[in-house]
Amino acid sequence: MPILHKAEPDLGSLADTCLGYLAENPDDLLRFMEFAGYDPASLRRSVGSAQLQRGLIDYFASNESILLALCANAAMTPESFMRVWHQLNPAG
Repeated sequence: MPILHKAEPDLGSLADTCLGYLAENPDDLLRFMEFAGYDPASLRRSVGSAQLQRGLIDYFASNESILLALCANAAMTPESFMRVWHQLNPAG
């Protein structure tokens, strides 16, 4: 029987996963909002925007502890997350 590999996440689904993680972890959500300069209203308005998606991916990629927690909760490998990040930041 062939081994099935989970498809790589795309930018939008990965950003949604990041936002969902933050919604379940208010302290982490607050740190992200402070880091990115969002207040609750501006964050709500930004949901789905390319800017927020990139910001979420960059934020998680730059914070190993939150990245590992997200990956454990979402049953994904940090490597698959970082492949998406690398697509956004090919120069590293």
